[in-house]
Amino acid sequence: MLKRRIIATLVVKDGIVVQSIGFKKYLPVGQPAIAVEFLNQWGIDEIILLDISASRNGHAPDFAMVRSASFHSRVPLTVGGGITRIEHIMELMHCGADKVALNQAALFKPELLTEAAHQFGDQCIVASIDSLLTEAGHRVYDYRKSKVLNQKPMELAAQLQELGSGEILINSVDRDGSYLGFDIELIDSVCSMVTVPVICSGGAGNVHHFLEVFLQTHASAASAANFFHFSEHSVTTIKAQISLHFPVRHETWFNYQGTRFDDNGRLIKKEDSELEDMLFLRIEKEVI
Repeated sequence: MLKRRIIATLVVKDGIVVQSIGFKKYLPVGQPAIAVEFLNQWGIDEIILLDISASRNGHAPDFAMVRSASFHSRVPLTVGGGITRIEHIMELMHCGADKVALNQAALFKPELLTEAAHQFGDQCIVASIDSLLTEAGHRVYDYRKSKVLNQKPMELAAQLQELGSGEILINSVDRDGSYLGFDIELIDSVCSMVTVPVICSGGAGNVHHFLEVFLQTHASAASAANFFHFSEHSVTTIKAQISLHFPVRHETWFNYQGTRFDDNGRLIKKEDSELEDMLFLRIEKEVI
């Protein structure tokens, strides 16, 4: 069985990583390069860096930011935002990006997706789809114009796979920043229409949400943004609990295996006798 991936999404607005809430409210977090460095130390599997200002402002990708962030990354790095030409993708690869995420281009310039897949390989191309739940069901959402399109995300996903996308990133606008859990119905509908890996995003609030999406859908990866920002070992504790059900990658010395968790997925304090024994354990500094 392929290992399920835990991915961190860094939403960047005007050069700063932000917390996104419903694609409308943004709270500052910090510098992209620092966020990437910490996520690598915490054992994340991949990082998605999305510059939401670039496309909205009609700017090219921030190559300097990507170069700085990739310097600190030891995991696959996907970059999105402001990509309108094949030259942009080439330069991003030179700056350290492993994959690119195409959102606006996937909607309005699909020939770029196909050209990029032919030139760099479809494994480098991630088609990013934003979805909003309406009275008529899930519909594709154009975040740049804040407009709902008359197309189902699952249908668009199938089209983008045919055009050359090697992965689909499905974002739930409704669940963004809500901590209510992933939109299982949306994710399942997209997975049923494509054969390429699907990454889901939007709504992660605790480990049960990750388990739910892996147990009930065929998503190969679950991504979170706000959830990972302020808890140092959130990645590792999630992996410790998911590993009881699915194989996951453990790339840090601390893995919390054998540790007890409460119903909210938080660590339960060890017995005093166990803690006393741990005082005499020598743990060398991890070198990667």
